Amino acid sequence: MGLLDGKQLLVTGVLKDNSIAFHVARLAQDEGATVVLSSFGRMMKITQAIARRLPKPAPVVELDVTDTEHLDTLAARVGEHVDHLDGVLHSIGFAPQTALGGNFLQTSWEDVATAVHVSAYSLKALAVASRPLLRPGSSVVGLTFDATVAWPVYDWMGVAKAAFESTARYLARDLGPEGVRVNLVAAGPLRTTAATSIPGLDAVEATWAERAPLGWDVTDPEPTARACCALLSDWFPATTAEIVHVDGGVHAMGV
Repeated sequence: MGLLDGKQLLVTGVLKDNSIAFHVARLAQDEGATVVLSSFGRMMKITQAIARRLPKPAPVVELDVTDTEHLDTLAARVGEHVDHLDGVLHSIGFAPQTALGGNFLQTSWEDVATAVHVSAYSLKALAVASRPLLRPGSSVVGLTFDATVAWPVYDWMGVAKAAFESTARYLARDLGPEGVRVNLVAAGPLRTTAATSIPGLDAVEATWAERAPLGWDVTDPEPTARACCALLSDWFPATTAEIVHVDGGVHAMGV
């Protein structure tokens, strides 16, 4: 019996087979779940191609989290493939290059607004759009990068992640009475497509394994995917508004 036997999940953010979302989808299928993916625009064809590398075929629905029409119709379109959702994985983030790489003091509000909209507000937008398909016991899981400190080069994405983590707490408050859990996984640096687009992030990677009591492999998304699947399962029925760190222990270490 798999950890996610009979579960129906919506997984966002599958871009390439090195993405955390891809490994969550793969592991979820291995553990018995039915998975629906989302993508948008020119990325749709890429996601559809990558989906063929999963253990089982997975449909891909279009979702731009900044598009009101996409959000308003999401439940109906996902509902063409599953009759409810036991879990939703939020693996979405974007900041313009001007908001990253040491440009903190120069970044315009317009670019900051884009980062916050796509990377933070979208958690609320996705949860509300999925709400008609959620039911007591459903789980919303998001991916973050520890926002309690200021990281080199992460700049306004770090601010957006702080807003993202706060949004998760408020969602947990408001969806809890409906029996829906909202939790986050804070992963250490991984060489995903999103991470490699951040200029200078390799400086953070370089010291991570040295600081991590358990060590850290920037090429291995499996531990993070396992944590996500565990939170999407029934094994944490009374856990919400939590951030689970999968970072080798770096978050708890001093300099």
